Amino acid sequence: MKLFDVYPINEITITRAKGSYLWNDAGQQYLDMYGGHAVISIGHTHPHFVSRITHQLNQVAFYSNSIKIPLQQELADKLGKISGKDDFQLFLCNSGAEANENAMKLASFYNGRKKIIAFSKSFHGRTSLAVATTDNPAIVAPVNQTENVVFLPFNDETALEKYFADHGEEVAAVIIEGIQGVGGINIANDSFLQKIRSLCTAYNAIFIADSVQCGYGRTGTFFSHDQAGVNADIYSMAKGMGNGFPVAGILIAPFLKPKHGMLGTTFGGNHLACAAALAVLEVIEEENLMENAKSTGEFLISSLKKIDGLKNVRGKGLMIGFDLETNLKDLRKNLLNNQQVFTGEAKPNIIRLLPSLALRKKEAEEFLESLQEEIQNMVSSSNLVHQA
Repeated sequence: MKLFDVYPINEITITRAKGSYLWNDAGQQYLDMYGGHAVISIGHTHPHFVSRITHQLNQVAFYSNSIKIPLQQELADKLGKISGKDDFQLFLCNSGAEANENAMKLASFYNGRKKIIAFSKSFHGRTSLAVATTDNPAIVAPVNQTENVVFLPFNDETALEKYFADHGEEVAAVIIEGIQGVGGINIANDSFLQKIRSLCTAYNAIFIADSVQCGYGRTGTFFSHDQAGVNADIYSMAKGMGNGFPVAGILIAPFLKPKHGMLGTTFGGNHLACAAALAVLEVIEEENLMENAKSTGEFLISSLKKIDGLKNVRGKGLMIGFDLETNLKDLRKNLLNNQQVFTGEAKPNIIRLLPSLALRKKEAEEFLESLQEEIQNMVSSSNLVHQA
C-alpha cells in the first residue's frame, strides 16, 4: 500500500526531540523555529508533559463522553483561570478545523441564520464549513462550495460596515484569526476587531475568534484577540493546546446555551487528551511562558528588523513573519539544508517563525546567527554568479 501523496516531504527522519531541538536518524541536530506548525508550545518531550501522559496511560487512556470524566472539569477550571475566561463554557474536540466547524454551527443554532463572514487570506481548516471559510480555492472541493460564506477584505472596516448595513439580519457569525498564520502573519488591527465586536452585538451575530494558531499564549497574551480590549463570543483552540497530542476545543460565552445532542464527538475530551492539555497549561503557568514568548519575541523582531534582505518584519510574541527579497527566495530551504534550522513559509516569499513558547534567548541568538550566515552565503553566491 502507498501513502496518499499530498504532502511535499523533506527527506529528513526525526527520531528524537528535546526542548527546541530535533535529531535525525543520523544524529544530526536541528533547531526548531517552527514547532511543527505552531503545535509545540512548551518544548519537545517536556518532562512534566511526558510524566502526565504516562501516568494517565497507566490509569485509563480512553472512554467515551457517556461517562463522567473529572479531568474535563479540571481542564476547564485551569483553562478558565489562565485564559481569564472563567465564565465561559468549554467544549472539547480534536482539531482546529473541528473547533471552527463547531463554533460556526453553534452560531447558526443560536440565531437561526446561515451567512458567515470570513476574510481575504483566511485559513480556518479543511473540514466542510471550515474550508468553505478558507480563502484558498485550490483546497475547496465542489461539495464544499456554498453561497453562505462571504469573503471581505481583511482589516477593511468600511467594507465590513457596508455588508452589515445591507445584510446584517442574515449574518450568523464573523470568523477571524487575530493573526493570520497560513495567510502570511497578517495582524488584525485593534480597531477592526473592535468594529467586528460592535457590529456583531448590534446585529445579534456571533464573533468567533479563531485562535487555533495565534492563541494559547503564543503572542504574549492567552488570546491575541484580547489585545484589542474586546471579548469574542467563541474562541477556537487547537495546535499548541496539546503540545503534539491531538486536542482542541471552543470556549463559549455564557449566553450561548447548550442542549443535549447539539454538539458531539467520539474522541474529544478523552482522558489522555485532557492529561496532555493540563500538562501544557501547568507548564505555561509554572514557567511563565507567555511572558517568555513576549520578551523573546520582542528581541527576535527587533533583531530581524536590522538584517538586510528581510522586509516587513511583523508579528507578536513568538508568531513572526517577514518577506524576502527575490534573491533570497530559497532562504527557507537553505536554512534547513545548510544551517539545520526548521522554519515555516507562506506564499509567495514569506518565512514564518512559530517556535516553542519556551524558546530561550540563546536559541534565538543561535537562529539569528544562522540566518545572517545563510543570507551572506546566498548574497555572495549571487554576486559571484552575476560577475561571471
